[in-house]
Amino acid sequence: MIDRAARMVASAAGIAPPFELDPTLCCYSPQDNVDALAHPRVVAWHRFVTEDWEPAAVPGARARIALLLPCCKPKPYPTSREHRAINAALLAAGWEPARPGEVPPELLAVLDADEDPRVLAPVPLVRDGVVLDRLVISEPLALVPYEHVYAWPGGVSPATAYDDPGLFESRGTSVSPERADSTAIELADGRWAWGPNEHAAYALAHERLVGVMVAALTRLAPHHDRVIGWASSLLTHRSFLMDRAQRVAEGEPTSCTGPDGELALTGVNDALPGRVDVRPTPAESDRARTALDARLRAEGRGGDPAALEAAWLAGDGNETPLGLPELLGHLTARLDEVAAGLGGAADGAPGAAR
Repeated sequence: MIDRAARMVASAAGIAPPFELDPTLCCYSPQDNVDALAHPRVVAWHRFVTEDWEPAAVPGARARIALLLPCCKPKPYPTSREHRAINAALLAAGWEPARPGEVPPELLAVLDADEDPRVLAPVPLVRDGVVLDRLVISEPLALVPYEHVYAWPGGVSPATAYDDPGLFESRGTSVSPERADSTAIELADGRWAWGPNEHAAYALAHERLVGVMVAALTRLAPHHDRVIGWASSLLTHRSFLMDRAQRVAEGEPTSCTGPDGELALTGVNDALPGRVDVRPTPAESDRARTALDARLRAEGRGGDPAALEAAWLAGDGNETPLGLPELLGHLTARLDEVAAGLGGAADGAPGAAR
């Protein structure tokens, strides 16, 4: 049996000081996620991103891009190796913090000796008059602007205080067997499979969180000329974004089966066609895997398909493939392309004078 108390100990270990885990924001199953949608801190946050938050003004800005990044187990997000790798790649590509960012000094302890402290800065980035707003795709918070990964008008940001592996069935532990509504099945290898109640709760949480994202991105549309989503295949973060055609093309599920039958899964691009440019593409991922294999071979670590797969899934130390330099080259190249296309924005045009 899975021990919830032991899980909370592990969850607390993922929160970097000076921040602390909120035990009421631990979501270990789809049902926990549905309950979290009514949590006062989550309700207040959803209201904030759908009704109140405005991207910080950046003097001289003539265009603006929103970059949607995945959440991660370490909190706050910028302390994770994945986000540090992404942010370091952005800095190396010439994107600079628009202003000094207030970072709790305790967080500097997570950095390696050669890391630029600006990877932790919770502020917009800017290059040649184009502003890059980073927002994090979160379960159960939906969207977290990078400006509020540490604090928000309500005080300490709830994005510093939660743990939510509960919408990732492939992990084999995203269940709450202690719940009366659990229909999860323990397998012979000790992993768990979702039952109909888990699938129904997943579909409900998925659609509700997509609804929050759609509302937020619709309201923010006048601010952002383009929206790019950076999310791994076969994970919920990417599922939140894709439309049905892309799901079919990439072999992602279009529905799941609850106790009363099939439940459709939809994404932001179903409601807002084409709004999010979902990356990396399958072709980009294939090229990155080939480049990673070549690097591992050059370093004397290659030649074994199992080793390549392990390095890919773990991001070769950066937690997921999204932190691999071989993939991040595709992200920065895409940003270069989009920024170049926006570079001629004139006063009065979308994206001007922001």
